[in-house]
Amino acid sequence: GILTGNKGEVKDEATGKVYTTKDIILAPGSIPFVPPGVTVDEKTVYTSDGALNLDTVPEWVAIIGSGYIGLEFSDVYTALGSEVTFIEALPDLMPTFDREIAKLAERLLIRDRPIDYRLGVFASEVTPGIPGEKPVVIKMIDAQTKEHVETLEVDCAMVATGRVPNTADMGLDAAGIETNRGFINVDEQMRVKTSYDDDAATLENVYCIGDANGKMMLAHAASAQGISAVENICGREHAVDHDAIPAACFTHPEIAMVGPTEEQAREKAEAMGWDLGVSKGSFRANSKALAEGEGQGIAKVIYNKNDGKVIAVHIMGIHAADLIQECANAVAAGTTVKELSMMVHTHPTLCEVLDEAFKGAVGMAAH
Repeated sequence: GILTGNKGEVKDEATGKVYTTKDIILAPGSIPFVPPGVTVDEKTVYTSDGALNLDTVPEWVAIIGSGYIGLEFSDVYTALGSEVTFIEALPDLMPTFDREIAKLAERLLIRDRPIDYRLGVFASEVTPGIPGEKPVVIKMIDAQTKEHVETLEVDCAMVATGRVPNTADMGLDAAGIETNRGFINVDEQMRVKTSYDDDAATLENVYCIGDANGKMMLAHAASAQGISAVENICGREHAVDHDAIPAACFTHPEIAMVGPTEEQAREKAEAMGWDLGVSKGSFRANSKALAEGEGQGIAKVIYNKNDGKVIAVHIMGIHAADLIQECANAVAAGTTVKELSMMVHTHPTLCEVLDEAFKGAVGMAAH
């Protein structure tokens, strides 16, 4: 559907019918971002959409981008016997991850697998091939100098350079909505603002949730925003606490996090004048992890030393995506490490890794 420009009107593009309503929620989602110079045929050069519909497993695949999506697919490809080459424009692999977790992930997910990488380079031109006949050709340039550095020939290339809002052709201009790179600005109640200017007006009865508002491009965040928007429509004021929404990378072992990275937290602490604390628990000391042959990994708790509140938690290890929920709840509730250290965790379970970190934050030993 598209906005007509008239208040409370939405037009069905398929039928041409115009619907009139009191409240409108925009939820167009996002689509894979394909950089300039990259030609996608969804057969030999493909996005995460096409990656799920391959007829065969490529022997050698280049993955452009080393974020969540690229890392997850590298895990799948290497498990199926493929060789993988990451092409990353930034100087570090997994650039959005906590640096300590990223280094651990490099050791556990990359170093001992058939994976190599090129850092600080752009895939300036990617030409599709023909399966079994002609390779995919990838021309790379230095991210700083823009000079050609290497040409790679591989069986397939996956474009994992993020996603962009699917907001084109929605009639936003007609409704007086200015976007920033396609993103729609919203306030804490998910109400649409006319632009990203500080004095931008809020549109009455128009809301935007999910990837299109760019606050947090995760399915469960979109769901939470949708619930929040409906609460506000019903007159029950609500705002989503995005700092308490967890995220996960489904590799083997998994990576999960809630809150800022340690680097971001340190900057925040310096700017706001409080002391940062870090405490860790190890899967190597966890009996259930050892029994399952999964003793590698850590849980890192980042907290405010002044009031004891948990700021962030980063976990890499078996079932990290499940373990992070306890931590997200703690961030949301403003629970202190002292309070968490006295909460009893079932033995033997993986969550004792967190118990070790919580107790360590207040000078206690878990064992």
